[in-house]
Amino acid sequence: MRIIVAGVGNVLRRDDGFGPAVAARLHDLPDCVEVIETGIGGIALLQELQAGCDGLVLVDAVERGAVPGTVFVLEPEVVVAGHVPDVHLANPNRVLSMAKGLGCLPKRIVIVGCQPTDVDELEQRLSPAVERAVEVAVEKVRETVRAWAS
Repeated sequence: MRIIVAGVGNVLRRDDGFGPAVAARLHDLPDCVEVIETGIGGIALLQELQAGCDGLVLVDAVERGAVPGTVFVLEPEVVVAGHVPDVHLANPNRVLSMAKGLGCLPKRIVIVGCQPTDVDELEQRLSPAVERAVEVAVEKVRETVRAWAS
């Protein structure tokens, strides 16, 4: 069994660095779990999916119109992608769509997301609300991968 946890985001754009912040704090996971940081480039994640896996947990800042710092566990509905002009900058939804089209999308997919405060400011620190949400997200990821691995 192989489960991928992918921290997605740009650490230079404030709360967009939520995914990498969570990935950096993930320890004591089952042996079948690989934690990767994909940055903003979708091609790295697509290559990991092409290598095969049984489950994928994406961790990312997710705009849902909620209170900043709110953590969501979402099961995405993935449709086959149309033309993606630049796969290096593909967002997670496009990467999942491309993976589905290529036949390498795992059956189990969860997004652990957090409502950001700000993703446009050039700042390497998370906002206080999103920083507080990191440990909540770490626990959601741990719960998910432990359930899948058992």
